[in-house]
Amino acid sequence: MPRCHPVRLDLTDRLSVGEAFNSALSEAGYFDVLINNAGAGHFGPAELLPMETIDSQFQILVFGQIQLMQLALRHMQTRGEGLIINVTSLASRLPVPFMAAYNAAKAALAVFTMSIQLELGDCKVRIVDLQPADISTEFNKSVVLNMNTDQPYDAKIAKTWETVERNMKEAPGPDLVARHVLKLMSTVCPPPRITVGGAFQSKIAPLIFRFLPQRVRLWGLKRYYDI
Repeated sequence: MPRCHPVRLDLTDRLSVGEAFNSALSEAGYFDVLINNAGAGHFGPAELLPMETIDSQFQILVFGQIQLMQLALRHMQTRGEGLIINVTSLASRLPVPFMAAYNAAKAALAVFTMSIQLELGDCKVRIVDLQPADISTEFNKSVVLNMNTDQPYDAKIAKTWETVERNMKEAPGPDLVARHVLKLMSTVCPPPRITVGGAFQSKIAPLIFRFLPQRVRLWGLKRYYDI
């Protein structure tokens, strides 16, 4: 049975990430699995995004998680086994309007994960990119909203947020993700990437978008969010 040792980290502080990891490792002795998951979102026009907001999103969703992954990877390679699950997002492939920093950060972590997968080769430490579609959680309540902007964004922002909220309410619950995580933990050779969510978002849409030119992808997403 893999060791379960939940740790809450301040991913904006690089020193605290290292200290927390070493402290948890000292207490647990070793780790079989790292579930690298962090949530932080900002909703507003990309044109008006402050650089401080972009920096914060990347620190939490990319830099902090990469640091934790590197620490875990070194420890697991020494032991000769382990599993790292990086929770990115389907938004890395199907971006959500007015969440540019979030989309970009999740895409960055997904590509970084794939790069490490290439470099590790036949290493017995497995790394999985787990990409959730919409999952019914309290995430939207923590998203920082910038709804009051100048035209022409106001109408588009309102329509997009309405769709985002509706999708969240109609989405499957987090137990679906939990079941997939448990399955990954018990699989000898887990897949390098899985997408979890409702059938349309997690299976049909990514498959269709894979073969479409960018112009058609943009058209489809605009229609989907009614903007």
